[in-house]
Amino acid sequence: MKKDPRLIVALDVDSYRKAARLVKRLSGYVKVFKVGHILFTRYGPRIINYINKSGGKVFLDLKYMDIPNTVSNAARKATELGVYMLNVHALSGKETMRRTAEAVTKEARRLHIYKPILIAVTVLTSLHERDLSPLGVKGGIKGLVLKLAQAAKSSGFDGVVTSAREVRMIKEKFGDNFVAVTPGIRPKWALDKKDQKRVMTPKEAIDAGSDFIVVGRPIIEARKPLKAVKQILEEISD
Repeated sequence: MKKDPRLIVALDVDSYRKAARLVKRLSGYVKVFKVGHILFTRYGPRIINYINKSGGKVFLDLKYMDIPNTVSNAARKATELGVYMLNVHALSGKETMRRTAEAVTKEARRLHIYKPILIAVTVLTSLHERDLSPLGVKGGIKGLVLKLAQAAKSSGFDGVVTSAREVRMIKEKFGDNFVAVTPGIRPKWALDKKDQKRVMTPKEAIDAGSDFIVVGRPIIEARKPLKAVKQILEEISD
């Protein structure tokens, strides 16, 4: 069994030792690891450097959301760290996304490195239709996802983070080259949704057109994380 670059393992742990141990155990089968708020807040560039030196790639999941100058400069610094992928919240607006795309592209050229894949967060998979109603959002989740995806694409972004349930719609509207990263993935043997509401299995998400699937707890909380990874890879390739 070979590495499948479509599987991203979310290192949602609170210690460097735990993260490093997971990277070491799984790197024979996993190419991309997600570093989010918890891990980055405590260890910052140190954990990114470790993953890069271990031969892995980093999806920096900080969901930047601020004024254009702040977000674009933060993304530029992330580019310097050599991350493979990073995200910005689409609700930051088109100007923020446009300037961020320009800053990241310019920085990658200056450093003579590959530009990170830039993706925009649309609607979190923890949200349901009823969660949007009190906010006055009309058109439902699918309508909002499409609007945010359109803003991201027109701003020069490579794709979006969205539920696998919206992937077919995204691909039909914006084409196969527009990247779809899908969290909220639960294998058949781990369908306890907990705080995720719009979920799919790895196989369903890939069949729907997901370019990357993000899996966290079913792997990192498993008694045997490597066995869990192998089961997911088998499910994908079945």
